[in-house]
Amino acid sequence: MQNFEFHNPTRIVFGTETISKLDTLLPASARVLILYGGASAQANGTLDEVKAALGQRHVEEFAGIEPNPTFETLMRAVEQVREQKLDYLLAVGGGSVIDGTKFVAAAVPFEGDPWSILEKHGRNVTTALPFGSVLTLPATGSEMNNGGVVTKKAIHAKLAFSSSHTFPQFSILDPTRTYTLPPRQIANGVVDAFVHIVEQYLTYPVQAKVQDRFAEGLLLSLIETGPEALAHPQDYDTRANLMWIATLALNGLIGAGVPQDWSTHMIGHELTALHGIDHARTLAIVLPASLHVRRDAKHAKLLQYAERVWQIHDGSENERIDQAIEKTRTFFEQMGIATRLPDYQLDAESIDVIVAQLEAHGMTQLGEHRDVTLTTSRRILEAAL
Repeated sequence: MQNFEFHNPTRIVFGTETISKLDTLLPASARVLILYGGASAQANGTLDEVKAALGQRHVEEFAGIEPNPTFETLMRAVEQVREQKLDYLLAVGGGSVIDGTKFVAAAVPFEGDPWSILEKHGRNVTTALPFGSVLTLPATGSEMNNGGVVTKKAIHAKLAFSSSHTFPQFSILDPTRTYTLPPRQIANGVVDAFVHIVEQYLTYPVQAKVQDRFAEGLLLSLIETGPEALAHPQDYDTRANLMWIATLALNGLIGAGVPQDWSTHMIGHELTALHGIDHARTLAIVLPASLHVRRDAKHAKLLQYAERVWQIHDGSENERIDQAIEKTRTFFEQMGIATRLPDYQLDAESIDVIVAQLEAHGMTQLGEHRDVTLTTSRRILEAAL
């Protein structure tokens, strides 16, 4: 097992009717900006409940944070915070809203060009406004980690950042808030969480038995829970399990002391930035192709994945790996998510532009061995046709 430091300061408040606890979670004197996405937070009553729970505090709102939040939109929120002298942020939504709120929290006190926060992946962040979240979509784990991803439309760039200063102080997780989500968003959330786990698990063995078993347990639970979440949208226990799995998938626990990959995400980000494909759907395109192309480097863990997650015991080693990759693809498709570039009207001619964007953004040595070169990325994209 590799050396590691693990620290996660985010307080989780989980269960029904927990939004009412906001009054005890924020300072009484806080001047609050509520950040959210579209009309759903208003239509389902969540926004009104949040405002009621905040009591007599000074509260302003900022709406319109997109899926894959954009730098351009978030900078408007930064200006609002500065102009109105607000001092506490509250994200109400899914991972995109929380990611965007993290950026706003870092950008408000930042001296210099806020885009450099993304260019330097958060290494230049020295302080941030305090913030919390009310999670309405289980997917990204952003509610309990310090990372985010922001897109700059003007240059088709989607970049990740993280900082010790951008952990939420708290996150409220009420599974009933997911009951009205469209099936597409639930499916996306399942696949997003699945790939988050795989990026930390499917690398190479370092005898991290605890982390491996945690990851495998989460994957098994997700394989069971994902289809149930689509079939029974208002089953509390199903939605509660899905919400907690997605949080644990990326709160740092299963990634402590193990090598991590994240090349599927980096390639997927370019597909989103260029073509507007949902983040989770880009992961479903890239992951099976990546596992196929990189099967030699991941050989030992792929066999472990085949045996422990998919209960594949028969056949040669290569046959078992083939079956595990195919079962992964089938699971994504069972969730209603297509896994090939042509399913999204992309063909071989689109690959050159994607590879050029990877090069432009410095994504030339990806993966746990730093051996996913531009040539390898091209092979992965070709395998996704």
